[in-house]
Amino acid sequence: MHTDTERCVRAVQSKDARFDGWFYTAVLTTGIYCRPSCPAVPPKPAHMVFHPSAAACQQAGFRACKRCRPDTSPGSPEWNVRADLVARAMRLIADGVVDREGVTGLAARLGYSTRQIERQVRAELGAGPLALARAQRARTARLLAETTDLPMADVAFAAGFSSIRTFNDTVREVFALSPSELRIRAPKHAASGTPGVITLRLPFRAPLHPDNLFGHLAATAVPGVEEWRDGAYRRTLRLPYGHGIVALAPRPGHIACRLALSDPRDLTVAISRCRRLLDLDADPVAVDEQLRADPALTPLVDKAPGRRVPRTVDEAEFAVRAVLGQQVSTAAARTHAARLVTAHGTPVDDPEGGLTHLFPTPEELAALDPDALAMPRTRRTTLTTLVRRLADGGLRLGADSDWPETRAALLALPGFGPWTADVIAMRALGDPDAFLPTDLGVRRAADALGLPSTPSALTTRATAWRPWRAYAVQYLWATDSHPINVLPA
Repeated sequence: MHTDTERCVRAVQSKDARFDGWFYTAVLTTGIYCRPSCPAVPPKPAHMVFHPSAAACQQAGFRACKRCRPDTSPGSPEWNVRADLVARAMRLIADGVVDREGVTGLAARLGYSTRQIERQVRAELGAGPLALARAQRARTARLLAETTDLPMADVAFAAGFSSIRTFNDTVREVFALSPSELRIRAPKHAASGTPGVITLRLPFRAPLHPDNLFGHLAATAVPGVEEWRDGAYRRTLRLPYGHGIVALAPRPGHIACRLALSDPRDLTVAISRCRRLLDLDADPVAVDEQLRADPALTPLVDKAPGRRVPRTVDEAEFAVRAVLGQQVSTAAARTHAARLVTAHGTPVDDPEGGLTHLFPTPEELAALDPDALAMPRTRRTTLTTLVRRLADGGLRLGADSDWPETRAALLALPGFGPWTADVIAMRALGDPDAFLPTDLGVRRAADALGLPSTPSALTTRATAWRPWRAYAVQYLWATDSHPINVLPA
């Protein structure tokens, strides 16, 4: 979008928050860059240039605005809609792969040369993977400096910097403030009152309807791993350097997030995964506009605009849970999952109580005895085959997954039909166009709305909803009184 100068100027002049994260405005006369909704008086169009990323602005010599804090903008929705090389690379960069494995590791995961990755990412983002990762480190450093009492040396290494000098130079260059000045200027309410707990706000594009989002997570919560408590969804997180516990609660204009991490280096990854879990980088205006064009869906969208797709923090975990939930009730699926957690999960300490384990990895589940599973033999075979393929690397599920290829690989497994493959594509892989025409709840809702209820006919009708059919499923599910559609008390 940053190449459409006229459209960008209109967005800046109207301070349209919908475009925050889509592009950044660099002001030639001041040397700063802003989000489109910056509250400052808009500069003259002749003084504005537009960039596709904060990293591109920084490489061009601009510093972040102290008023609108563009580094806290929601991420671009493009990377959650697209499945091409650049989108997959951006999802991996957000997950900290460049910091942990370098550009070489990023390229290896994607199956391309480092030169090809550099060329394509730079062409679309105006900056290469290293610059994008650097901008992400700067954001993490600011967050840690403002919301924790960690010594600045610990902040530097937790944010991913290799030296204190690089940390200081980067923070001064990006924010025109020293790390200590960032801490002094931070709002007094920003710091958490609990030692070791980081409190922050996760921004999103309005509107956001939380009922089905948090209702789904709470209704399907696995005991020991997830819970709903005091108006917040809490769960354990398995992270690259350790583990964490997060509490997420809907608030007007943001999601309140409390993170307790065993290793602060996991902060960036934890935030990225929580944003994916709640689908916070979605563009609800674009989604709802497309779905509202169908008269059958118009009343549903108008009643509760801004529905998101509840996703996951761990793709392999969700795939296992999807198999456990085949042809059984929500309660039965939770019971099966809880047994696996108790038998094979990694114990963790929760100062607040309630959460006891990390969900077991495929490697931990690979040794399970099929006869100990209280389920039909065919489903045991499905589960053990899935776990084995995940453990040996024959099947990879992650932010970098190619949606069509992964769906085909899932369908090749015994016991995997379209429903299981598509629900994994929708909620684990993040495919916004995944569709469940065979789902009983979808078919009931379609029939009640006068839509075709047979899978083939409904799929044909749903062509008009593309590329947002996963969101259409959320609106169709919401016509039912099932607990997944109700925000818990």
